Amino acid sequence: MSVSVLLLLSAGAAAQTEASPEHGAEEAGKTPPEHDATELSKATQNPVGDLLSVPFQFNFNTGGGLEDRTFFLLNFQPVIPIKLSSNWNLIARSIVPLIDAPGPEGTRFRGMGDVQEQLFFAPAKSGGFIWGLGPVLSLPTATVDSVRTGSWAAGPSGVLVVMTGPWVVGGLASQLWTFADEGGAPRINQLSFQYFINYNFSGGWALVTAPILTADWEATRGERWTVPVGIGVSKTTVFRRQPLSLAVQYYHNVVRPDDAAANQLRFVFSLLFPAKK
Repeated sequence: MSVSVLLLLSAGAAAQTEASPEHGAEEAGKTPPEHDATELSKATQNPVGDLLSVPFQFNFNTGGGLEDRTFFLLNFQPVIPIKLSSNWNLIARSIVPLIDAPGPEGTRFRGMGDVQEQLFFAPAKSGGFIWGLGPVLSLPTATVDSVRTGSWAAGPSGVLVVMTGPWVVGGLASQLWTFADEGGAPRINQLSFQYFINYNFSGGWALVTAPILTADWEATRGERWTVPVGIGVSKTTVFRRQPLSLAVQYYHNVVRPDDAAANQLRFVFSLLFPAKK
């Protein structure tokens, strides 16, 4: 996989520099503003920016309670900015989880988890300090028994982002409560908090950390929290005139429930669709 990623990055770099003279300055090495790799990289790190993106997040969870087995989670996470007025934007962030979970005696269970929809109302112009507030909704769409809740859940969510120089730093928090379900356990009462710290280098490269901390308030006291720490690297480029971002990250759960994974390897592939300037 690493060889394929390097080839893709190399091809993307070539796509930005190779051009024939008859196609003008834009194709002679002068990348249009909306395709500037460093600015695109920073835009992808802002959860409530005006960049339409289509990320695919591949998570490989192992160790801990899973021992030598692997719990695979693919999150399809489109982010769609909607201009409400000259002063306000609505950012729709969907999370569609596709699961391949280990079962007894070497069996596997494959299907969908509960879909979440986050909506953030954010100022259209906010400078280096950016914020957004809105609701989050969880739908009982799971088809895999081990993650099935049968619950409709909702709650508040909020995000704060500071962008200064090469840094993009912030956090996104949400709290979900069950308001209707099939009448059985488990009920959803979960806090989720993702902090992110990004340092952007030239050429679209960035050093990143974006762990997701969760607290299940329905669990017993010693089994509530999952707290990962880790780091990764990302690269934003243009491949055949299509802006995209690639990232690889590793996280270790320093606090976790007994049956949870200890390690997570995360690959992210994102298609980017910046607005033309």
